Amino acid sequence: MAFTPASRRIEIAITSSLTATEATLGPVRQTYARAEDFPPVARAYTQLSQAVRESGLMRRAPWFYAFVGIAIALAFGGAVTGFILLGDSWFQLLIAGALGIVFTQVSFLAHEAGHRAILSTGPANDRLATVLAATAGVSYSWWDVKHSRHHGNPNRVGKDPDIAVDTISFLDVDAAEARGLRRWITKRQGWLFFPLLTLEGLNLHFLSLKHLFGRGKVKNRRREIAMIAARFALVLVPIFLLLPLGMAFAFIGVMVAVFGVYMGASFAPNHKGMPVIAPDARIDFFSKQVRTSRNIRGGWWATWLMGGLNYQIEHHLFPSMSRPHLAQTREIVREFCETHRVPYTETSLLQSYSIVIQYLNRVGLAARDPFDCPMVAEYRRG
Repeated sequence: MAFTPASRRIEIAITSSLTATEATLGPVRQTYARAEDFPPVARAYTQLSQAVRESGLMRRAPWFYAFVGIAIALAFGGAVTGFILLGDSWFQLLIAGALGIVFTQVSFLAHEAGHRAILSTGPANDRLATVLAATAGVSYSWWDVKHSRHHGNPNRVGKDPDIAVDTISFLDVDAAEARGLRRWITKRQGWLFFPLLTLEGLNLHFLSLKHLFGRGKVKNRRREIAMIAARFALVLVPIFLLLPLGMAFAFIGVMVAVFGVYMGASFAPNHKGMPVIAPDARIDFFSKQVRTSRNIRGGWWATWLMGGLNYQIEHHLFPSMSRPHLAQTREIVREFCETHRVPYTETSLLQSYSIVIQYLNRVGLAARDPFDCPMVAEYRRG
């Protein structure tokens, strides 16, 4: 995506309210801030990292992950037992929903293993992440490349794949260029966001297979293909063997929909509606990670529900940190941000969804009249 010289003067685009209080004021117009509005914090990350390490918060938590693994295995075993006992019954759709939740929890573990937060060595974590991701029907090699780019440049135009145009447009320029069915969706994308998430599970499976069967270089291609093929066989064959055809398709539909909604609803609050960084802006690591991330209040229940993603700021600052240590690290990071006058954004889960919906609806306005957006107007005049 090309930018004109005028747009290069924009250092950081503030695409939404930065606080939960501002979220209650309704949709806001896109405004821009100069680089000096966000001055770098000298040696911030070095000092913070030292404090966290001295507190012992970077140590592994094997017993916690063993407990989580056992809990997930028991839940999966219970779902399989219920599936067998229920037989030809529409109550099977409850089992399908439960499996969607279980596979999402497995994905959370794969995410943490991919960040090397579970086991003591990198190769061991990679192997575990590959197995866990395949269990959820997702390619770890595809996710690893995509997610690493996101962590390196969260919300940076042209570098963060999580804000790249897809069915949903996260930037005004992309929304203005939408055509056909995507334009119709973009105009209403805030309200359609959660309904569209019912297809996100299918999208994750599709993108994984597209990656594995693509022409590009793929690490452990054959191994991942074999594992994912086995996963789909073990999941789909019993469903079609034991259930009537219509019920089998309904079962798969509910399972995949719950998986997609749960995954999307857990990842969406983290960055959507936070500052979007221009491609050429120079921002220190600490400011970049803190200012583009949003935490979710709720304590232990939010941590279990979202797999630790509720502590998004701490996760981005210390991606290899084990989940049990994120809450204590939050206290250190909050105090550090207050001392250095760096905004620390934290909202409730419902408020975060409100912010995301408002943000997407505001971006969607560019699909109705692109010249309402100053950035698009500059882009088109160039």
